[in-house]
Amino acid sequence: MKKYIKLTAILALFITFVACDDKVDVDVPEAAPRLVIEASLDWEKGTTGNNQTIKLSTSTPFFDTTQNTSVIGASVKVTNNNSTAVYNFTDQNDGTYTINNFVPVLNDSYTLEVIHDGETYTATEQLMSVTPINSVEQSLEGGFDDEVLDVTIYFNDPADVDNYYLFRNKEDVDLFAELETQSDEFTNGNEQEEFFEKERDDEDPEAEYNPGDTVSIQLYGISQRYYNYVSLLVEQYDSGGDPFSVTPAEIRGNCVNTTNEANYAFGYFRVTEFDQVTYTFQ
Repeated sequence: MKKYIKLTAILALFITFVACDDKVDVDVPEAAPRLVIEASLDWEKGTTGNNQTIKLSTSTPFFDTTQNTSVIGASVKVTNNNSTAVYNFTDQNDGTYTINNFVPVLNDSYTLEVIHDGETYTATEQLMSVTPINSVEQSLEGGFDDEVLDVTIYFNDPADVDNYYLFRNKEDVDLFAELETQSDEFTNGNEQEEFFEKERDDEDPEAEYNPGDTVSIQLYGISQRYYNYVSLLVEQYDSGGDPFSVTPAEIRGNCVNTTNEANYAFGYFRVTEFDQVTYTFQ
């Protein structure tokens, strides 16, 4: 009798596993393609900032990785609203539009205009300044895990001014950079610090920072609106795979279609100053 029960249980378990192998086709709804504007005019401290690139593409269905989404033939220009200087970007016929005579001016307002398929998209941002990075150091104590290396940058926050920051850090072997945001709401006028650490993986000792690894860290001064935009993006990305997280929502940037409001674009137009350091772990 016991053998019969055991055999029945094994058979039921086998049938369960077989049933789980059935292929399930899920219909993913597809939306009409939209213009995607990647317009980050970033001015590194100590440089002229003359060379800038704007990238245009179109959105694609989730599972489609074969389409060439580059947008060519568009008109792209940026206007300094304070001086009225106009900067026309040149179409490189690969989805990128470049210029080599852009003149960044701190605190000036700039407007982007993109004309594509008879429709005009515009966005306006102010060129935000950023304080320089004072120093960078590594430790085993600055992060969450005192058994893995971390790296910290230090900088002085200007007093009596609302400041918003974007941090971008990328190890030279990483495919993608990590982004973080910060405001000086509770630390106005003080020396600021921001640490970067990778989680330890017992099966992959190279996952964490190790001696000899090189990381590039950028500190951007950004507007409050862009701070809110990026913070939402980072929050949704970090909660990916979390069964208790809220359903991701579409996040719109500042690019407005003035011809057809309903056909809005994805992406954001930002104008920033940034400072950067490259650090090699000892």
